[in-house]
Amino acid sequence: MLEPLMHILKSQRIILASQSPRRRHILENVKFPFEVVVSTFGEDLNKALFHHPWEYCEETARRKVLEVSSRFSDDERMPDLVIGADTVVSMNNQIFEKPANKEEAIDMLMQFSGKSHIVYTAVALAVHRPGYKHLFEVHSFHEGTEVFMSELTPDIITSYVETGEPLDKAGGYGIQGLGGTLVSTIRGDYFNIMGFPLHRFCVELRKLYTDLGKL
Repeated sequence: MLEPLMHILKSQRIILASQSPRRRHILENVKFPFEVVVSTFGEDLNKALFHHPWEYCEETARRKVLEVSSRFSDDERMPDLVIGADTVVSMNNQIFEKPANKEEAIDMLMQFSGKSHIVYTAVALAVHRPGYKHLFEVHSFHEGTEVFMSELTPDIITSYVETGEPLDKAGGYGIQGLGGTLVSTIRGDYFNIMGFPLHRFCVELRKLYTDLGKL
């Protein structure tokens, strides 16, 4: 889907404002050109101020790209595009991020057992405005994927958590790893659960570049 854009993308400076190896892997697999500059935004927004989990997610992604964009104000070559993303898990409108410890991971998985939850990933695209050295315009969107978790016994949950895999994953599991054995089925984009809605990203990027007159 991005092939008609590749000659343009390869001529630009594109920043991925994320330290997630999964997001890097997804983009590298489709030969998307980028360099990594990790955002230092604290991800400490007050969840109570947001009516819906995806709103919290979108604002966090937006803050990430704005923080990274601000660091290039004196750079000779400004980025043409800065990409940021944030992923959360939601059930009954409660937000689950990365567990702070093993006990929290166990508690999350016990709540998910035998039920479905939604994984939201928001993506923010900060585009440099030509002629305005310090000005970036941010476009954001989100994608939701429903995940159905199997009935999990306490020994299954404890054994999985002891592998250490859940501790850097929103919701306390990684579908692309051992956590995939806990999931019975999904409804929506698999890559979204990994932390980057690839198809929606391609659609939104094409639309954005068309609106900018680049396609």
